[in-house]
Amino acid sequence: MFTGSTSLNLDAKGRLTMPTRYRASLIEACGGQLVLTRHPFDECLALYPRDEFMDTARKLSAQRDSNAQVRQLKRRFLGQAVEIEMDSNGRLLVPPELRTAIGLEKQAMLIGQMHRFEIWTAESWSEEDSTLDPEALPDSVQELSF
Repeated sequence: MFTGSTSLNLDAKGRLTMPTRYRASLIEACGGQLVLTRHPFDECLALYPRDEFMDTARKLSAQRDSNAQVRQLKRRFLGQAVEIEMDSNGRLLVPPELRTAIGLEKQAMLIGQMHRFEIWTAESWSEEDSTLDPEALPDSVQELSF
């Protein structure tokens, strides 16, 4: 289970260091084998344990290509996916093309989403965090007790 937010810095080689509190879970869940891709709807990256990504990828790839938006979604989510491995120091190399796609240069925010993470630029996360409109949420979410 991945929750919480952590401020991270990219090193000179474009690597992020996974917080210690997640490392053992990632080793157990996927042996440190991860998939990083562009989030299909937001200007951030999505980081999945490999098996979790494969489940989502299979469901998406089963969708028919007759719809132009489905094709575009597949290109963004599947076509930009990169398999990465967490090294012994907990570092993950973020490929230059994915860093460029979201404007990630130095400071990032790692956001836990239970079964995956999102990686935002620090600036984008600050803006995203302030745009929640409770009235725009579906009734099923509004009924939750927080």
